[in-house]
Amino acid sequence: MDLVKSLRVSAAGLAAESTRLRVVAENLANADSMAQTPGGEPYRRKVVSFGSMLDRTLGMKTVRVTKIGTAAGDFERRYDPAHPAADQDGYVLLPNVNPLIELNDMREAQRSYQANLNVIDAAKTMISRTIDILHG
Repeated sequence: MDLVKSLRVSAAGLAAESTRLRVVAENLANADSMAQTPGGEPYRRKVVSFGSMLDRTLGMKTVRVTKIGTAAGDFERRYDPAHPAADQDGYVLLPNVNPLIELNDMREAQRSYQANLNVIDAAKTMISRTIDILHG
C-alpha cells in the first residue's frame, strides 16, 4: 500500500532531522567551549550531511544521515593572556560556532520535521477513512 510507504519515507525524514537538531543543540551548547591547555583547539562546529538510500523493502529511496563531520575554517583569536589556553602571545582560539547560523539551521530542521509530521498525519487520516469506508 502506497500510504504505508509514505509513512516509512516520512519516518526516515523525521529520524534524519532529529539527528540534525541534536547536532545543532550540541553546537549551541559548546559555542563558548575553549581549550583548557595552551595551544589546544576549542570546540569545532559539527555539520550533518544527508544522502539518499535505497530501501529495498519499499522499493524507493529515503533520506538518511550519511556523515556527521566537523566544519572547516579558522578559529577566531581573542587576546586573553589570563586564560589557561592562551598561547605565548596571550591569544586564545574561539570555537567556530556562530549561534545565528545554528538558529537558522534549527529553524530549517524544525520546518522539515513538521513537514514530515504533516505527511504522516495526512496518511494516517487517509488510512483511517479508508478503513471506515470498508467497514461502514
